[in-house]
Amino acid sequence: MERARGAGLRRTKALEDVLSILIAACQPLTLADIAESKDLGSGADKATVYRLLMKLEERTLIRRLGLHDRSAYYTMILPGEHSDYLICNDCGRIEKLDISCPVQALEKQIAKKSGFKKLYHELEFFGQCPDCAE
Repeated sequence: MERARGAGLRRTKALEDVLSILIAACQPLTLADIAESKDLGSGADKATVYRLLMKLEERTLIRRLGLHDRSAYYTMILPGEHSDYLICNDCGRIEKLDISCPVQALEKQIAKKSGFKKLYHELEFFGQCPDCAE
């Protein structure tokens, strides 16, 4: 909540609920997952949740995982933590990449050579999960 307020968002019960749901999930969630959660005690409707997600994404507090022709998923961006994802094109399954990020060294090199500050990346690999490949 402190980071959200620092990014200029007004503290509301709906905002607190959305952030709590995303943090507790430890995995990416869809708009429907959040809007229909029993933990959304504020009574916020789907449109309100969507607007909050857009504001959080604009301020880089959450990350939107695009699944091209499927629903978008949202996940928290936590300071000092970085996650890359594997996404199944068939069923939409999402898994965190369970190896160290293969791009971090390249990111540092690019920042050094380009002079860009606060450089970051988002990495998503798309393919077919083992279940769909059978």
